[in-house]
Amino acid sequence: MEEENKTTENSNIDCTKQEDQTILTPLEDYIKTAAYLGTKVITPTMRKYVYRRRLDGLAILNTLLVDKKLAEGIEFVKQFKPEDWTLVCKREAGWRGAKMFAELTGVRTYTKKYPAGVLTNTILDDFIETKMIFICDPWLDKNALTDAKKVRIPIVAICDTNNHTTDCNVVMIGNNKSNKSMGLFFWLLSREYMKAHGIDKQLPTLEDFVGEKLILEEPRKKRIAREKKEHELKSAESAIEEKMKDIAEKADNEANIEIGRESSEKRTIQVAEEVKEGV
Repeated sequence: MEEENKTTENSNIDCTKQEDQTILTPLEDYIKTAAYLGTKVITPTMRKYVYRRRLDGLAILNTLLVDKKLAEGIEFVKQFKPEDWTLVCKREAGWRGAKMFAELTGVRTYTKKYPAGVLTNTILDDFIETKMIFICDPWLDKNALTDAKKVRIPIVAICDTNNHTTDCNVVMIGNNKSNKSMGLFFWLLSREYMKAHGIDKQLPTLEDFVGEKLILEEPRKKRIAREKKEHELKSAESAIEEKMKDIAEKADNEANIEIGRESSEKRTIQVAEEVKEGV
């Protein structure tokens, strides 16, 4: 019976460890790119993904949910061939990652400005037909969202805490306002999509997608504690130096007094000898 209880406890511990692990990439990548960082606004449809608020009011997304929803979204996108779907990214923070993804996979991509009516107006020269549309912000990419709703095709969206998810069929949560987080999202999407479709190309590094070197920043509380400790150590070192300096000065003064006393005694003896010889 005891052995069975131990086995059950061990299995529960293993399950907990697995639940605390991310699927797509190590937790540090989400931290380095601030993929979990939301806005001060939290919509009703995004509230369930929020872990807490920071002291400055910014929402913090549950990182494990960020990873899980990204994995689900990527799994859905992998069902479509490169020529069957369209990527739209109006926000400048995502242009670099979106363009690199398009170059690697050949997926039709619109950055900067989405041509209004390109999905609905058959008269337009640039009219296209697509089976799915991927947007990076339901608010900024609202024209593409509206067109997709009209033609009734699936909509995949990266949603931040200030976004409404009502019209999105597949929701991928995360910070959609930073070049770092958007670079991470497109790097993960590129890696998994290329594997699924057998695209034999060299995948650039995460830092290539981001456009800068990534550094794991020290948590604020730990940084403050470390700086406080360093300050205390410096203060202690300064106090010791001052004390040693005072001791050294005192020793020098005592030595100078002793030397002066010896010199005075020598002069007195010398004068006494001179007087004795004169007598």
